[in-house]
Amino acid sequence: MNDGPPVHADRRGTASELAPRPAPMHIVLFGAGHVGHALVQLLGRLPCVVQWVDERDELFPDETPHNVQVEATDTPDAVVDAAPPGAWFLVMTHNHALDFSLAARIMRRRDFSYFGMIGSKTKRVKFERRLLARGVERERLAQMTCPIGVEGIVDKAPAAIAIAVCAQLLVIASRAASCARPAHATPWTSTC
Repeated sequence: MNDGPPVHADRRGTASELAPRPAPMHIVLFGAGHVGHALVQLLGRLPCVVQWVDERDELFPDETPHNVQVEATDTPDAVVDAAPPGAWFLVMTHNHALDFSLAARIMRRRDFSYFGMIGSKTKRVKFERRLLARGVERERLAQMTCPIGVEGIVDKAPAAIAIAVCAQLLVIASRAASCARPAHATPWTSTC
């Protein structure tokens, strides 16, 4: 009787351990505007859990994909604190002051997988300056992705932005999964 981990035969016919399935991404999406709506439609088809947060209850649709949890709240900052370790934060609200408040709260955490914020390079520079003034270490600013989305997609339509953001999340998640695999898992695994 084998009490060890389950094994299977890979394509080459050798036995290798089954890697545990990683938990799906827990995405906390702040903002129920046009881009938020477009992004939820895409994320609803992916293996993730989406916590969709906004103060404006009336902006949420009556129906959402099965993996999307709507959270209408007057205290979005508290949602940041309650998010699980390893959460993926997306900030795309209608309000720059709220965006900054959320950014400052997220940057206080040291256990998130991703933090992206919609905005321009100018917005990033302003937020960096303010975050530094509030005690965020300069080297940690690299953990804030702003503007968000894969490079090369310049269309400003909500659907195009959503596709660019979703693509960026998938690329980052794929790289993280590759880094977590044992070196012997596949010969084509990239280095991290």
